[in-house]
Amino acid sequence: MQKSDQKNKKVGIIPARFASTRFPGKPLIEIDGKSMIQRVYEQCCKSDLDMAIVATDDQRIKSHVEKFGGNVIMTKTTHQTGTDRCAEVAENLLEAEVILNVQGDEPFIDPNDINKVITLLTAKKYEIATLAKQMDNYRELENPNVVKVVFAKNNQALFFSRAPIPYDRNKLLDKSPASSKSIAGVMMDGQLKYFRHIGLYGFQKQTLLQVAKLPQSDLEKTESLEQLRWLENGYKIGIDITTSDSISVDTPEDLQDILEKLNT
Repeated sequence: MQKSDQKNKKVGIIPARFASTRFPGKPLIEIDGKSMIQRVYEQCCKSDLDMAIVATDDQRIKSHVEKFGGNVIMTKTTHQTGTDRCAEVAENLLEAEVILNVQGDEPFIDPNDINKVITLLTAKKYEIATLAKQMDNYRELENPNVVKVVFAKNNQALFFSRAPIPYDRNKLLDKSPASSKSIAGVMMDGQLKYFRHIGLYGFQKQTLLQVAKLPQSDLEKTESLEQLRWLENGYKIGIDITTSDSISVDTPEDLQDILEKLNT
């Protein structure tokens, strides 16, 4: 990959692999006439990003992105995470100042959410930035596939976990059968709230290059969450709140659900 002299300051990178374990070829699946990767790319272009780039290790994805007129860069095949793939691309974006890692499996990502992360990096000057959404049902709260986050009053992340956090030691929440479907409106004095993490990451460019070189941490291995590696190494992660529903496509069943919603 050649060094780039592009002068875009805010760059969104969309990691895209063809060889997904649960859904091979996922970036190229068609959703109402457009591929998923094209939909993600076009949502990025509606935001305040100066440039969007698809980062892939697969020629089929590269050819497809070029066909619809998008920017695409081929990367190594050995990356373990999307963060690593983004770092390879970012290292060659000489004038970029902030980098967003935009998930390639969220075809309807809200451009306003992208802008919120940009603001945390440019106005608030956080090293790393991401989003959270308040949860309103126990099924989400107790699902280990839904990552929870707690943060300080200044919206700096304190911890991420697959377990329900904070732990309701004093049993302030009413978990009777009547309230089992929702946790909205059952908080003591409105103080106890639960938030799910939304996996859109933003980085100061130099921070991204640094964290990509860090070895896995004990907390990361325990929870299988790479953001814990960053916290464990002292990086500050800013959080903004979104009310948007994040719809990701992880399996063929998820795709079917989205197609059904589009057709109703």
